[in-house]
Amino acid sequence: MNASSNNSSGNQPQKSTKESAMVHSVRLGLGVLVVLVVYAYGFQVTQVSLKEINETRRQESFLRILRALAHPDILEYEREEFPVEVPFYMPCPQGGEPQTQPDTSGPYMIVTPACAEARSEITVEGFNFEPNASGPINFVPPSGVNLQLGNLQTDSEGHFTSTVTLPRRQPVAEAQTIRAITRRNVGMPHFTRTATDTWAKIIETVFLALLATTFGVFLSIPISFLAARNLMKDVTSPMAGVALTVLAWPIGIFIGLQAARLASLASQSLNQNALFGVAGLVVSPVAGWALARWALPQVELQPPTRSMRVFRLIALLGAALLGVLGLFLLSFYARQVGLALEEPLKAFGFLGTFVANLGEIVNALLTLLVALVSGAMLGSLGGRMGTWVTGHTPKTAVLGVNFILGASSGAVLMVALGAVVEWLYELGNPLYTMWGPAIAGALIGLVVVFRNRQKDSLPVGMTIYYVTRTILNTLRSIEAFIMAIIFVALLSTGPFAGVMALSLHTVAALAKLYSEQVESIMPGPLEAIRATGATRLQTIVYAVIPQIVPPYISFTMYRWDINVRMSTIIGFVGGGGIGFLLQQNINLLNYRAASVQMLAITVVVAVMDFISSQLRERVV
Repeated sequence: MNASSNNSSGNQPQKSTKESAMVHSVRLGLGVLVVLVVYAYGFQVTQVSLKEINETRRQESFLRILRALAHPDILEYEREEFPVEVPFYMPCPQGGEPQTQPDTSGPYMIVTPACAEARSEITVEGFNFEPNASGPINFVPPSGVNLQLGNLQTDSEGHFTSTVTLPRRQPVAEAQTIRAITRRNVGMPHFTRTATDTWAKIIETVFLALLATTFGVFLSIPISFLAARNLMKDVTSPMAGVALTVLAWPIGIFIGLQAARLASLASQSLNQNALFGVAGLVVSPVAGWALARWALPQVELQPPTRSMRVFRLIALLGAALLGVLGLFLLSFYARQVGLALEEPLKAFGFLGTFVANLGEIVNALLTLLVALVSGAMLGSLGGRMGTWVTGHTPKTAVLGVNFILGASSGAVLMVALGAVVEWLYELGNPLYTMWGPAIAGALIGLVVVFRNRQKDSLPVGMTIYYVTRTILNTLRSIEAFIMAIIFVALLSTGPFAGVMALSLHTVAALAKLYSEQVESIMPGPLEAIRATGATRLQTIVYAVIPQIVPPYISFTMYRWDINVRMSTIIGFVGGGGIGFLLQQNINLLNYRAASVQMLAITVVVAVMDFISSQLRERVV
């Protein structure tokens, strides 16, 4: 009894082992079968086939392209032509085939027969030509237009034989001409027009990538802090603070737009008189600095009174207005001085153009920057007020305040989104773009207030984090090629459109890389700085930036390398750079010229890779 039970218990593990091995084999076989089916379907979808490789026509075309690419059109010689002519009749004259005696003291040709009907084959034989020379064989009618019949290639003794077909022409009584032309290189080689054009465009490509990288870095760095989870997860604010921030932002933007408009009108009035304009350019920053120093004293013997705080606030506002006025005046005179310097500087006239362009950029962006700064300042003030109200108001009263502010801020947000929808789609119905969104936003705000306690804080930082990440992911999914098409429509063809397209793509890529580097910093310094009671800005300056400088430099140099390569692609849609020449030559089947552009791209990318590796070793 015991023996049988031991045998049965010993057989069970063996059976289970065999079953598991069988199951493993079946799974492995099914897995291999699934992989084969997937790849078989992939072959069908991608139309993988080697049948056409054996076609003679495709092989000849492939070899012709390879040989052209292997002979880039970089150098050329000045060429001297040696034409040799022989009279020819088409058709034969009434007296029969004419007899001519060629001059054998130099290069000469014998055409057999000496006359023939149109579309007939004739043999052209040449003697005493330049050894190992080549050139065309032309038929020249009385009109003097060269009609190429074929090509010649002389041997080492200057002899050639070629059979050609006569063109279809109207009968002419007088003699016509068979002309053979050989060419000889003269002097030293020099760069071709293709090589010089390629050099100019590859320089344009490098600086296009440099400007795009520079613009992208300036925008990516602040955005990367907003897209870093470890910096944003602790950012919270009570409902009243969030709502007042949302409500204060549009008010601040409006005030900033009006202030910038006032400063712009004042600068235009001063610029009508050169003396007043220069005086304003000098006085406005000095007066603004003096007001700012008075409003923000370094040492105070006693706390300021309430009225003094009001006066200081007014002084700060006046200093800001004077600063904006000075920037408007500076942009105007930068444009004037830059344009005036273009011609006197001659070869360095681009420096004057640069100054003028900087003035244009400042003038174009100043109003927007003033509006954003004003909105940010008023929004920050609103957030502080909301936090103060939440902390100094009873819970019952906070609930009522939150309901009012939540509904108002939700309505404002949704109306803003509705305005964007109206701008994009031009619906023309306020019910869909204003009143409907306002009601929906108010209801959403009430729901948010209802689901949170009166004095609980909302995860503002994580909301900003997810919104920023979503925008970056969306931008990164759009190819720079598509962005270039959009900017070409806005800015016309040229490298500036390429700079803007690559800048936007650079922001999306670098902000992600930068933010991930911020998320991977050591938490020790961050916690130590926070423990001292430092502000968020001080925490970033003293705990975050020292840890991220080396990788930021490395990522920036790597992105410049990428932008050089990407700029060759956006040139296909008119975004500037060498891609335009490359596309043009490929479309014209001029593969020798295209080979020059591809060689230039290869050399530049290799040099950029070497320089960036050396800089990373020394700096990073």
